[in-house]
Amino acid sequence: MSEPNDGRVVLVTGAGRGLGVEIARQLVAAGATVVVAARDAGAGAATAKELGDGAWPLTLDVTAPESVQAAVEAIDRRHGRLDALVNNAAVNFDSGADPVTEDLEIADGAWRTNVLAPWRLSQAFAPLLRAGRDPVIVNVTSGLGSLSRMGASSPAYSVSKAGANALTRVFADALTRDGIAVHAVSPGWTATDMGGPNGRPIADGAAGIVDVVRSPGAHPSGSFLQDGQHVPW
Repeated sequence: MSEPNDGRVVLVTGAGRGLGVEIARQLVAAGATVVVAARDAGAGAATAKELGDGAWPLTLDVTAPESVQAAVEAIDRRHGRLDALVNNAAVNFDSGADPVTEDLEIADGAWRTNVLAPWRLSQAFAPLLRAGRDPVIVNVTSGLGSLSRMGASSPAYSVSKAGANALTRVFADALTRDGIAVHAVSPGWTATDMGGPNGRPIADGAAGIVDVVRSPGAHPSGSFLQDGQHVPW
């Protein structure tokens, strides 16, 4: 099947709302073909319709192996390659929780979606990324995942994002042989449903992620970035 433009083919998870929608919007505006992946089929379809010919929707539950495999097959049929995987889907921002009394079901859910899902997708899409152009995996993370800055606040979310950062490092090392860059990128405190109304504009948070998708070689693979600047691990 022919592609609507000659740009990069990018899969964005969690693209049915918030930051994922804005990442997809900016990528389409930059000339990319964006696979708008969302667990809610209606939300993904609405995003893709809004963005036009540069986007197409894909129903994807990042925690379900069979759903991930179906996504790999769909993108392979349509494009035969993947240039960028943006692991944006995330859950359980437990602001104000106490690690001493935290409900471990919340921690378990954060771990499954925020760490194991990007791991699963990175494994599953590695073959298509190997066929990609200047391929990159971007794990959307948070400054709360910085070990050097970490405190007791938001324990499930913070620990899971530290796990996503560790995942970035091990995949960066493993995929060097294949020429696939891997980066962790924080949007900063952003005014999404998860971040609340007091964060900075969503467009600003998305811009740093989009820059890394478009220029993955601007920083050494395995970097932890926000707005193009390195964040302490």
